[in-house]
Amino acid sequence: MTCSLLRAASSLPLQLFSAKILPSGARNGPGQLRRRFYAQAQVVEELTSGVTRVEFFQTGKQLTLATSVTKSGIGLHSGESAEVSIFPAAAGEGRCFVLRNSQGDDTYHHRVPAALGYVRETTLSTWLGGEGNKGVRTVEHLLSALEGLGVDNCVIGITGGNEVPLLDGSALQWVEAIEDAGLSTAVDKRGFSQARKALVIKEPITVCHGDSFVAAFPSSHTRLTYGIDFPQVSAIGKQWFTWSADDISAYKEEVAPARTFGIYEQVEQLRAAGLIKGGSLENALVCSTKTGWLNPPLRFPDEPCRHKLLDLIGDLALCAFKGHPGLPIGHIVAYKASHALHVKFGAALLQQGT
Repeated sequence: MTCSLLRAASSLPLQLFSAKILPSGARNGPGQLRRRFYAQAQVVEELTSGVTRVEFFQTGKQLTLATSVTKSGIGLHSGESAEVSIFPAAAGEGRCFVLRNSQGDDTYHHRVPAALGYVRETTLSTWLGGEGNKGVRTVEHLLSALEGLGVDNCVIGITGGNEVPLLDGSALQWVEAIEDAGLSTAVDKRGFSQARKALVIKEPITVCHGDSFVAAFPSSHTRLTYGIDFPQVSAIGKQWFTWSADDISAYKEEVAPARTFGIYEQVEQLRAAGLIKGGSLENALVCSTKTGWLNPPLRFPDEPCRHKLLDLIGDLALCAFKGHPGLPIGHIVAYKASHALHVKFGAALLQQGT
């Protein structure tokens, strides 16, 4: 693990290694960056078990929707139409998906909590629950919007399919729908509100795969930094983006509009594997290794990197528990990560929080 972190460290912007991110033992000038980062990686490896690294900290009252809201569209991988209705829920209930019958009445097929323990598959999206109509596919964009706006408790009903609609490929339409519904303080069955408590990163937590990693460092507030590197696609190349959760409006303006993206030369192979059946130039950015973007303009110069951060928020939303947020108070840094690595990091976070 230390070797992969050391290799990746050479690609990180130097501003990531500020006094606000790394503990004092890892702070120093650029000339000592490699040696200091290697020492920090050793500490991470040595403290992988038997150490409590996170604690809960109250951040306000749990929220829910003021009223229900509905959106419909095509699923990215299944290509099937589905309707999603998001309903208010009581404090302490958290978020849960409910697959409903084709008539959309109260005869439920299956109930799947939006929780890390229910992750089934992470190939190009995050799939919760079981096979077919007992599972829910591509949950990350909707969960990202719910986590980003602070919707702690809700029931998400899906009718007509088992995949959350891709919409325009971003989380913006989910954000707009949630804003239209409005937020309110959630109350439990006794009519009382409940505290909203976040995990606090006390010591570094890191998971790696090759030169890809997700790491968390102590910080006074929730901050996410993402890095990507596509050397074979010059139009994308290397990008970094940082978002702070302190300002909810920043999620809507800086993260939510970022659309999913793909490489043109990989499209036929993915479709042959039964994936991206619902993908198109209307709901995804497509970039060729030879000619660049097929459907410009981009909403941001670094839109691919922002979308990866959007996905990370959605995957870590699965760490939420009984109306408490999934994102911890700390600085999370991800580099060339995947849905699988996001989920692996979430599992490490929850393990250290018990």
